[in-house]
Amino acid sequence: MNVTTRKLTHSALMVALATILSLVTIFKAPNGGSVTAASMVPIIIIALMYNTSWALLTSLAYSGIQMLLGFYPPPTQDFISFVLVILLDYVVAFGVLGLAGVFARRFKNKVLGACIGTIIVMALRFICHFLSGILIWTSYAPEGMPVWLYSFTYNGAYMLFEAIISVVVIALIVKYINLDKLKAK
Repeated sequence: MNVTTRKLTHSALMVALATILSLVTIFKAPNGGSVTAASMVPIIIIALMYNTSWALLTSLAYSGIQMLLGFYPPPTQDFISFVLVILLDYVVAFGVLGLAGVFARRFKNKVLGACIGTIIVMALRFICHFLSGILIWTSYAPEGMPVWLYSFTYNGAYMLFEAIISVVVIALIVKYINLDKLKAK
């Protein structure tokens, strides 16, 4: 099997696995967002195995599928709100997962690097949702509560647990599976 075909196959399988895992929800927030069965991990594995451009392409494909499966239209029906929801809640939020390898490769210890890379991309994903909450979803904030605090607590509640699950699973996978042997060469 040639290298490109093998990379495409790995990415397609990981996007499919990530999509299935995203449907296995441990907790679902009422206005979007959920804690899943480590659904980001397959995309992060691609980021750890392959170069950044390939990983970003894979994570962007995953972001498109996530948008198709669970798009939440913004409360204000103007064009800018739709664009911001698409960018902040889907394209950029899931696209940053492809950057995990950039951060992980800075460490000699592969398990530590994979965990740090996962923490950073999950933090970046949280920032996207946090900004989205401030810029778009302001009408959901309870009366008297600052919008930034509402967005921080709402998005932080599920993203913290999603990040913890992802870091634990990534640590176990990287510790016990040699990803270099699996990747296309």
